[in-house]
Amino acid sequence: MEPQPTEALETVFRLESPRVIAGVARLVRDVGIAEELTQDALVAALEQWPRDGVPDNPGAWLMATARRRAVDLIRRRETYARKLAEVGRELPAAAAPPAEPADPQDIDDDLLRLVFTACHPVLSAEARIALTLRLLGGLTTPEIARAFLVPEPTVAQRVVRAKRTLATRDVAFEVPYGPDRAARLGSVLEVIYLIFNEGYAATAGDDWLRPALCEDALRLARVLAALMPKEPEVHGLAALLELQASRTAARTGPDGAPVLLKDQNRRRWNRMLIARGLTALDRARTTGSGAPGPYVLQAAIAACHATAFTYEETDWPRIAALYGLLAARTPSPVVALNRAVAVSMAEGPAPALALVDALAAEPALRDYHLLPSVRGDLLLRLGRTAEARTEFERAAALARNARERELLARRARECG
Repeated sequence: MEPQPTEALETVFRLESPRVIAGVARLVRDVGIAEELTQDALVAALEQWPRDGVPDNPGAWLMATARRRAVDLIRRRETYARKLAEVGRELPAAAAPPAEPADPQDIDDDLLRLVFTACHPVLSAEARIALTLRLLGGLTTPEIARAFLVPEPTVAQRVVRAKRTLATRDVAFEVPYGPDRAARLGSVLEVIYLIFNEGYAATAGDDWLRPALCEDALRLARVLAALMPKEPEVHGLAALLELQASRTAARTGPDGAPVLLKDQNRRRWNRMLIARGLTALDRARTTGSGAPGPYVLQAAIAACHATAFTYEETDWPRIAALYGLLAARTPSPVVALNRAVAVSMAEGPAPALALVDALAAEPALRDYHLLPSVRGDLLLRLGRTAEARTEFERAAALARNARERELLARRARECG
């Protein structure tokens, strides 16, 4: 059965809207206006496709319609006279975007420009995430609000303010090069990683996993890896997300409750995603010439888990060593806590407990539920069950996610 025009349009628009917005933004130099013109093209499609049928190349149809409206807008604005002359000369022949300054490191891709613009450091982390999911993920405001458990008006305000900030701060629609690219790339990778993490272990709400967010982040990482094939950290992030996503089916039970790593059925791990992750990790290693970056190191840690057929076969000494390198590269209390867990498996709970106790005064971990959770696990393994129960109870009180809170409360009861 042929898909209905409205159904086809919904699918095409979600897939093609990032490229259409990017192509139009190259002309108007404003992502807010570009999104509006892309929405106008959608309205035109809703009017014409049911009457005339779905075009052979619907993505190209949307792009051409949005570009025509962009040119009309430019013509209507006297202040755009110079840009009109540039666009008007080039558009009839091949709808080519305005020329950019030539540079040997420049990447000529509109979608990549949109990635760097949406993830610009001038925006807050929350605004970057919302704008990236809106422009690049194709998500609607209600979908983003449901994913992050925040009111729709909050998401709408974040998106509107983000677009206004980019316009008022005159943020260039470009891919930076040289030292600026390295600095800005970190912001892009951070946004994709934050989106994935919120889906992989939700910070709040009733569900521990939100697979749709993981899929969106994984798709963005794959797109970025294709657009920037010479960046090892981009491949490192893609490898990390592929390997982490491979465990999704085994991380929850039939009732949605979390299943700890040691209890997971590894036959349910997705071997195709593991293979993709290992390939991306190899590409990151062969692409990079210096010391591995934080995403490559985290992917190497995930690979240790992915290639172990049983929990007992995990190469914990290597994981502890990799966490040591990660802590030296990007020091943070959370990395130090993860390293302590690896040390506990490689050397025993006693030396790991000393490492955890040294983190007790860290302000960043004051309300972090995993600190007492890890400490409770170490105390339990040392036979100090009463102390372990207190730690698990404290962790449960701090946890904002309902599923995780239930797990920690159950572990506290089991210590009784």
